[in-house]
Amino acid sequence: MTAALPIALVAGAYLIGSIPFSFLVVKVFSGKDVREHGSRNVGATNVARTAGKLPGILALLLDIAKGWGAVAVARWIASRPEWPFHPGTLPWESREMWIALAGLIAVLAHMFPVWLRFHGGKGVATATGVYLALDVRVVLAAVIVFALVIIVFRMVSLASIVTAAAAPLLFRFFTQDVSFWRIVMAICIAFAIILKHHSNISRMANGSERRMGQKKQ
Repeated sequence: MTAALPIALVAGAYLIGSIPFSFLVVKVFSGKDVREHGSRNVGATNVARTAGKLPGILALLLDIAKGWGAVAVARWIASRPEWPFHPGTLPWESREMWIALAGLIAVLAHMFPVWLRFHGGKGVATATGVYLALDVRVVLAAVIVFALVIIVFRMVSLASIVTAAAAPLLFRFFTQDVSFWRIVMAICIAFAIILKHHSNISRMANGSERRMGQKKQ
């Protein structure tokens, strides 16, 4: 039974993170497949473009909630009396490592959900939920970074990339109890989010990335 808990933690994080809320919200509100419209991305921004602002906000909140939920469930499992690992020097003996791993898995599950043939979103909202569950101060600082980039450049994609890249530093300098595993998790999530934005980066490089308020050519 105890040996099954780490497996349940990993499986639970993936299953929670892989729930395709953006896909489901568009289906419920408009009957469309969000993957066939707009940017074809399974994310809140494309939901708003495809089905409207209210569905977009709902998808955003649900994606944040599942990131938070994956960490909350992992924290609960790792705190069980039957948890097989006790604090020690080995990496897998750290509860913090398992909780951080669950956060990373949830974000990757959002990006690569088995239900949508591993074609998911870019992970920003789910990562926000993960960070919110770990330290709300990091999220508040990240919102400021995001807003500053939006104000200066008016690009949601660039703001997402910059904020993701800043997250490891925010965990390092905006938390009192600095956790090595949270920083490692944030670095991995940053790389994943940046790679998921490869098409946006290409468009930014050639000057064709849309800015907020700019109509599609």
